Amino acid sequence: MLSKKTQYSIYALVRLGKDFEKGPLLISEIAKSEKIPKKFLEAILLELKSGGFVNSKKGKGGGYYLIKNPKDINLADVIRQFEGAIALLPCAAFKYYESCSSCRDEETCGVKNVIKEVREATVRLLKTFSIADIIQREKKLLKNISKS
Repeated sequence: MLSKKTQYSIYALVRLGKDFEKGPLLISEIAKSEKIPKKFLEAILLELKSGGFVNSKKGKGGGYYLIKNPKDINLADVIRQFEGAIALLPCAAFKYYESCSSCRDEETCGVKNVIKEVREATVRLLKTFSIADIIQREKKLLKNISKS
């Protein structure tokens, strides 16, 4: 399950993606529109900034903005920024590997092998979805609701 921090980071990126290339957005605007506690959002945006997703501008007309096109920000990268490994077991992680204290032999461990396959499929799928895809999906869902 994704933490609130990760969920809010995705919501904030989607909000910033909707205004991509229109200029920075104030933290208060993002917090209000996405129902994210402002103080929590400040910390999230700083982490997104250190992760290379957003930047900020001070002064009049300032705020936060995406430094990558929304189509170039995939969910795997965002989740890794906040959650770390995308694996159910540390021995099956790719970037955050830790040896497993539970198994006798990692090379022949069936559990590790299956969980590693699950991780690979999950990462492959998460890499196919971008912030732009979420924005497009929201537009489509809104359009479908207004038709009914």
